[in-house]
Amino acid sequence: MSTEEIRAILTVCLLASYADGAKHDREREQIRQVAQGLAQDQQVNLPSLYQDVLVRRVQLADVLPQLASAEARLLAYEMAVCVCEADGQVSAQEQAFLVQLNEALGQEPTAFAAQAEALACAPLQTAAAATPEMEQAGLPAPHPAVVDALPGTTAQRRTGTLSAADMDRKILHAAILNGAIELLPENLSTLAIIPLQMRMVYQTGQSYGYELDRGHIKDLLAALGVGLTSQYLEEAGRKLLGGLLGKAGKGLLGGLGRQAVSIGMSFAATYALGHVANQYYAGGRALGTQMLRDAYQHVMADGRQLQVQYLPQMQEMARGLNTAKIMQMVRGG
Repeated sequence: MSTEEIRAILTVCLLASYADGAKHDREREQIRQVAQGLAQDQQVNLPSLYQDVLVRRVQLADVLPQLASAEARLLAYEMAVCVCEADGQVSAQEQAFLVQLNEALGQEPTAFAAQAEALACAPLQTAAAATPEMEQAGLPAPHPAVVDALPGTTAQRRTGTLSAADMDRKILHAAILNGAIELLPENLSTLAIIPLQMRMVYQTGQSYGYELDRGHIKDLLAALGVGLTSQYLEEAGRKLLGGLLGKAGKGLLGGLGRQAVSIGMSFAATYALGHVANQYYAGGRALGTQMLRDAYQHVMADGRQLQVQYLPQMQEMARGLNTAKIMQMVRGG
């Protein structure tokens, strides 16, 4: 795929992320940070593309001629669908954008959009079964960062339905699974990471007696600085810029997977989210926004180090995954 096609695909994704015209300043900042974080390739110059979209210097009609190959056109459409679905709801403006994009690209109707919606809107309360590979993953040492951030004494914290060791194991299982999913080339696989993270938070809150809904979980993620749309853009953008999509993606699972440590972030993000959510609900939801964000960044750094340790498990698990299996897990089958 040419550099111009990659630029065009990323521009389409950015246009999709702003299609509803209702982005909060916080969401705009998160997307800007993603653009800065993916700026290693100077030829693509994603920060410049972001600015062009933000100030409306570029329109959909301007970038479509750059999508020369059928592969690039299909990829642009699929990624745009996932961007719009990432937060679990597609507005009328986003739907209109996707229809316009599909017609302009001349794509045949497929089941992709329906599959993406099914993933994004999967029920939170359905538990996904652990795989044997996850059970064999082992446990890291408990991370003290979030515990230290909590106000009050241990006696003032809520008692959950799981032991500390079981909760650590559950969080690690979720991190390894999402890290494995990120190694797969398909866009639907990347989109599945978000609902699996949300379900982990839901189940964590439930273990401490909290019945959560999507709105509460989204608010918690936002307080941590984790945007749903921006997270998908980051994951998918790293794959695209790293050459891990399409045919190039097959080489990752057959080789050493050196790129996975530098490119992938799902293991660390899920690990940090799980531990912060656990201590947040154990502490009666008493942490303020800044304390939550600081704790998340602290544990994220630890997760990045652990990612190297658990990379072999992620690679092994990825070899046994495909889109159908992931769809089944997200749906709770």
